[in-house]
Amino acid sequence: MIKEPKRSAAVPTGRTSRLFHMGGVVAGIAGGVMVGGLLQLASGQRPDLPNLLLTPSNALRLTAGLSHLRGAALKLGQMLSMDTGLVLSPQLAQIFASLREDAKHMPPKQLQTVLNAQWGQGWLKQFRRFDVRPFAAASIGQVHRAQTLDGRDLAIKVQYPGVRDSIDSDIDNIATLMRLPGLVPPGMNLQPLLNEAKRQLHAEADYLAEADHLAQFGTLLAGSDRFLVPDLHPSLCTSQVLAMGYVESSPLDSLVDAPQTLRDGVAAALIDRVLREIFVFGAIQTDPNWANYRYCVKTGRIVLLDFGAVQPIASNLAADFRTLAQVALEGGAEATRKAMMRIGYFGPATAQHHQTLIQSMFDLATSPLRQPGPFDFGQSDLVERLHQMGLAIGSDRDLAHVPPAATMFLHRKIGGMYLMAAKLRARVALRPMVQAYCGVIPELG
Repeated sequence: MIKEPKRSAAVPTGRTSRLFHMGGVVAGIAGGVMVGGLLQLASGQRPDLPNLLLTPSNALRLTAGLSHLRGAALKLGQMLSMDTGLVLSPQLAQIFASLREDAKHMPPKQLQTVLNAQWGQGWLKQFRRFDVRPFAAASIGQVHRAQTLDGRDLAIKVQYPGVRDSIDSDIDNIATLMRLPGLVPPGMNLQPLLNEAKRQLHAEADYLAEADHLAQFGTLLAGSDRFLVPDLHPSLCTSQVLAMGYVESSPLDSLVDAPQTLRDGVAAALIDRVLREIFVFGAIQTDPNWANYRYCVKTGRIVLLDFGAVQPIASNLAADFRTLAQVALEGGAEATRKAMMRIGYFGPATAQHHQTLIQSMFDLATSPLRQPGPFDFGQSDLVERLHQMGLAIGSDRDLAHVPPAATMFLHRKIGGMYLMAAKLRARVALRPMVQAYCGVIPELG
């Protein structure tokens, strides 16, 4: 996820300093929660520990602490703030949602230290111009404009120092926070999700791997009249620096007041791209954040950014999702239940009433697929209803099932497309689009 940078702050680089900083944040929050609980007990009240987490001082402490650290701790919070299919308590969901809006950048001196280590002393001589202030900042890196001596305009993403070495400890500290009483059901095993998050973040922190993904999607989408992938400049790429062509473009939210046909076309193209990634490409970019997509007014194409979160889609998972999509098109409670259980939305041991709750949420989410004409995301309250249903389910302290991590991050991308279509107030005929991937695959383009 990439956002306009707000301000600079040096990134703690050593594992010990990061551990000390994050540990202090978590300990401070936990201490505040416990003190608040004791005060409630002293006044004869039953402690409401989840709501104590949301005191202004605790919320500020967490947001400021993670924003200062950046890296995996901030990234995990952003990941869980999107719809993954994991139902979080309202309190935890609200705190994680606050992390989507913060993006600091490192000061120039620290940037120079990083680039000296990656490119060697005197690297500035390779450029006609290098903008020291980034034009965008994200959870694990920031992006600078530059121009080479031969006149090529580049966007250069530089990873924050210390991020790769601190992934495991950062996530373990977030896990400590999530295990505070009342935030997740006591029987819910978050470890598989946390392990998968560590795996994904280690992959995302390898910019050479991201360079390969950028090149892969550039080839897959070569010649497309709907999408544009920036050119890779491999000679400047390292494990912590990614160099690509700079594309003059506008934020996707600049289209919110564009003509209806344009908004419809952009939303339809992005939703179709998700289906193609699952069922054709066998690889999906799992980060659905709004800022990863831009619009090139000159060509009318959607610019795709940030390929660090690309995950392969196993053929059996794609087949299971095709079956689930077929069931969603036609409805049918028993067929839906079996398809959802096969994918792992719930398990055989999940209580029947919990299965019913989760299945009802799925039925609501897929209702646009059963509509014969275009679904009007702008006039529908579907996204808000799904959000409220998820919060209600997340408040059920007895629900302990966690879907498989691969399913959750794929679900996150699908949910992100719903949010994007709603923001664009788009009208999209989803049924024929999904039918095409359940039967005959349309030509690439």
